[in-house]
Amino acid sequence: MIVEGQDGSLWGRLVYDDDLIVDQASSIEELEMKMKKLLSDFHDLDAKQIVFNIEYDLIAFFEEFRFLNITEIAKASGLNGSLVRQYATGKKFPSAKQAEKLESAVRHLGQRLSNVHIYTK
Repeated sequence: MIVEGQDGSLWGRLVYDDDLIVDQASSIEELEMKMKKLLSDFHDLDAKQIVFNIEYDLIAFFEEFRFLNITEIAKASGLNGSLVRQYATGKKFPSAKQAEKLESAVRHLGQRLSNVHIYTK
């Protein structure tokens, strides 16, 4: 499912059996629920068995993961922070190469976080 951000909303779209399925929601969880219902209603699929592979545009990505620091993600990807903020607001759009750099930086951060162990006394 491709998820795009626009005016504070998330829009999801996918193609199933040559049918374009589209819906809007305020959260990923709500969007997934709505899309599963549409697939169930129109294609008689078992909603419990549906698993989405989600691809975010940068507006939706930074909306969904607000806790990420855009400037730090930009630095990690080697891109200008101001430019990445413009991508995050939809004022500009990244090239495929720039999007790849950002995705690589986020994946690297995820790998680092998955190796974290919190110490307690």
